[in-house]
Amino acid sequence: MSVKKLKPITPGQRFRVVNGYDVITTDKPEKSLLAPKKRTGGRNSQGKMTMRYKGGGHKKRYRIIDFKRNKHGIPAEVKSIEYDPNRTAFIALLNYQDGEKRYIIAQNGLQVGQTVVSGKEQVAPEIGNAMPLSSIPLGTIISCIELHPGQGAVIARSAGAFAQLMARDGKFATVKMPSGETRMILVTCLATVGVVSNSDHQLLVSGKAGRTRWLGRRPRTNPVRMNPVDHPMGGGEGRSSGGHPRSRKGIPAKGYRTRSKTKASNKYIVERRKK
Repeated sequence: MSVKKLKPITPGQRFRVVNGYDVITTDKPEKSLLAPKKRTGGRNSQGKMTMRYKGGGHKKRYRIIDFKRNKHGIPAEVKSIEYDPNRTAFIALLNYQDGEKRYIIAQNGLQVGQTVVSGKEQVAPEIGNAMPLSSIPLGTIISCIELHPGQGAVIARSAGAFAQLMARDGKFATVKMPSGETRMILVTCLATVGVVSNSDHQLLVSGKAGRTRWLGRRPRTNPVRMNPVDHPMGGGEGRSSGGHPRSRKGIPAKGYRTRSKTKASNKYIVERRKK
C-alpha cells in the first residue's frame, strides 16, 4: 500500500495526502451483497436533533460483510479487493466452491486468486484464514476477533488494527488488544490470521473542510468558545483557558476512569490499557 501527495494546483490540494489504492482490483461492487443505507442527519422520528455534528455526506450503499465466517471447511477464492465507503479497511469478495459469494474484511497481503478457508479441522494459520483461538499458534498476529463464540468479529476490525495471541490456559486464551489491554477470551472464539488492510489510512490528510462534510460530519464548536450556559468550559473574559477539561455533561477528560468497578467482565482483564 502507498500514499500520494498531490501537487498544490488548488488550495484544497496543497496539503492533501491521498491513498494510492494500488491493492484495489475493481471499482464495481457485487450487486447481490449491497443494501440501502438511510441517513438520519442526527434527527429522531420527530425530526428533532438528538446527535450534534451529523448531517450531509455522500450517498452510500452498505456492503453486507460476513463477520461470522461460519462456512467451515469450504475453501473460497479471493475474487477481488474492494473499497468500502462504510469503513476504513478494504474488503475482499470471496467465491466459495458451492457458488456462494461473501464479503470479508481484507487482511494485509491478501491477494486475488488466493484460497482462504475457515474452521478448526485442517486449516493452516495463513493470512485470511479464520480459526478458533485454540488452533492458532501462540505469538500469531490476529484480527477480526470474536468476544463470544458465534457472535461474529467485534475486535480489531478497522484499518491497520491487530492483536496478538499471547497464551492459552484451560478454556481461555490471553490476547493483547490493539489498545494495549491484555484480556482473556474463550478459546472457542474465531479470529482471522493477519493484520487488517489499509494500514496507511492514518497517514491520509483531507486537505480541506469540505471533504469532512462529504463524510457526513458537520463543524464542531470548540467548548472553550461557548458560553457558560452551553458548556462547563465556556465563558470567561477574553481568551480564558476554560478550566479543567471535561465533557458537556461535566465528566472529566484526560485520565478520569469511567469504567464501572463492578462490571462483570472486569475479571477477564489481565492488564488494563496504558493511560
